[in-house]
Amino acid sequence: MRPMPNLIRALFVLVLMAASVVLGTACRAAPPEPYAPGLGEMMSLQQMRHAKLWFAGQAENWELAAYEIDELGEGFDDVVKFHPTHKESPVAPKDAIPRMIAGPLKDLRAAVDRKDARAFVQAYDGLTAACNNCHDATNFRFNRVQTPTGNPYANQLFILPH
Repeated sequence: MRPMPNLIRALFVLVLMAASVVLGTACRAAPPEPYAPGLGEMMSLQQMRHAKLWFAGQAENWELAAYEIDELGEGFDDVVKFHPTHKESPVAPKDAIPRMIAGPLKDLRAAVDRKDARAFVQAYDGLTAACNNCHDATNFRFNRVQTPTGNPYANQLFILPH
């Protein structure tokens, strides 16, 4: 008798479909941006590796020294990947790091591979100078690194057990 119920049902279905499309679009959040560590965070890890490398070399724990060199290399690769440029730095990290750090790391690796304590100290000093030169070039002159004077890692043994 009344054709309206079919029309009302059809309109109701259309309204529900439209609402589900609108709500579905509104509820879909944009995917979160992938986490990228800050340059300061990354360089703090580099500072730790630099210190641990010194203590490993002084203890002639060449395996640990080699490990820390690898970690430093990976850390510098990450800086270049995540921070190829930085704020108003006149020299981009992506340019400065390979040019200034790769050679000293290679020299350190060679000293460690030879288990040469004297060459290790010279190469370590070379890396430290290169870090400071890189800081100068990238407007981080205020951040100077040096050979550690004390061990902040009281919970790590650097000397291998005999």
